[in-house]
Amino acid sequence: MSATAPPAARACPDDGTAGPEPALRTTPLHEVHVALGAVLTAFAGWTMPLRYGSELAEHHAVRSSAGLFDLSHMGQLEVTGADAAAFLDYALVGRLSAVQPGRARYTMLCAPDGGVLDDLVVYRLEPQRYLVVANAANTAAVLAELVARTAGFGADVADVSDRWALIAVQGPRAAAILAPLTGADLPSLRYYAVDVAWLAGRPVLLARTGYTGEDGFEIYCAPADAAAIWTAVTAAGAGHGLVPAGLACRDTLRLEAGMPLYGHELTAEVSPYQAGLGRVVAHDKPGFVGREALAARREQAADVLVGLVSGGRRAPRPGYAVLDPDTGARVGTVTSGAPSPTLGRPIALAYVAADRCAVGTVLTADIRGSHETVTVVELPFYRRTQEGRR
Repeated sequence: MSATAPPAARACPDDGTAGPEPALRTTPLHEVHVALGAVLTAFAGWTMPLRYGSELAEHHAVRSSAGLFDLSHMGQLEVTGADAAAFLDYALVGRLSAVQPGRARYTMLCAPDGGVLDDLVVYRLEPQRYLVVANAANTAAVLAELVARTAGFGADVADVSDRWALIAVQGPRAAAILAPLTGADLPSLRYYAVDVAWLAGRPVLLARTGYTGEDGFEIYCAPADAAAIWTAVTAAGAGHGLVPAGLACRDTLRLEAGMPLYGHELTAEVSPYQAGLGRVVAHDKPGFVGREALAARREQAADVLVGLVSGGRRAPRPGYAVLDPDTGARVGTVTSGAPSPTLGRPIALAYVAADRCAVGTVLTADIRGSHETVTVVELPFYRRTQEGRR
């Protein structure tokens, strides 16, 4: 997700092929994007910046300095009430009651059969007040599912997306860029923490979360303040190499970081265990939606998500077949793939048969009839270190 996430895109409509243009929404930063000459695209029902110039340059800027993203299309749901914590423990797979105020957790909303309905970042703002951040294309479905699950709980769920704009500053220079704009103690704001702060003279929620594999911050602000904050951050980042960054580079960044994208790696057909995210399921808590099915699916030898690297020039793309190199039999399907700007070689995520998931396994990707050798590798492809990258 999100992180938040986001994520570059969500559910299938989030891949840039969303509905007809008249239905598209625009964010509070739309005029800013137009003024910057952004290439705009339809995305999860919104008109969003795909890139501002070179998506490759934007990608490298995030890895080496910082990128500035508009994520205002993401959905925000507020959960309040005396039973808010117990309700979220029941509705989601994680133990949200254990999250302390001022902290956040990545979790999932699963169907009773254990399939993933959405991946979420949940912030606990107060003891009885949570902010649930959903993928843009899934926001209405998540809202409906959560409301349906409130029966018997003293908890209310409200869609507050219109109250928030969301700006992300991601990259190793993010803290240095924001420091002059806020009195918040940025060094003490830990990863997956959130605080109420002032930034560029505006009240915000400042969270140390993101979806790029880099250090960075997500700024939740009033829609009316978004343009002023964007302008202030842009000015503060001028000497640090900060650039505006679009959805195209966001997708390659999250792919290198091994982060799943809803509609690609996560769907209602797969369980968290297949996606390598079984750690987010808290089986040691009282009953929750999907518990029995998830316990059963944990033991199933279903297809599992792996990372693939290729020594060839062309990248496997979503939907391409993964084959047994000896027999040519299909053993899996690519869910995401692209040339990695950081690694300098094609990388991909794919679901493959459980007996083909060991690191070092050699397979074949069918790229429009041409077979490229690929090797299963450990995820993530890229991991940030204190020096900047592995």
